[in-house]
Amino acid sequence: MKSQIPLLLVLAVATFGLIRIVQYHWREGTVLIGVALVMAGVLRALLPDGRIGLVAIRGRGMDVLLYGGLGLAVMAVSLTITGGPLHQ
Repeated sequence: MKSQIPLLLVLAVATFGLIRIVQYHWREGTVLIGVALVMAGVLRALLPDGRIGLVAIRGRGMDVLLYGGLGLAVMAVSLTITGGPLHQ
């Protein structure tokens, strides 16, 4: 169970992001989902394989690159969208 704590932390942040989206705060929610992905990348980079649990999917370098890159992309897109029906 100890090895699943990083996954539970990432899922908690992502769940809170989804809750914010459902509450019509889509920008905050998508930024939180991006933060969860970046957090997964940081945890993957810092923790050894025996303590990272299901956050480890591929090799360490690939996980860090993909989690971090996707997280930053999600945050960048959500912060740069202006106007339209989703405008806050």
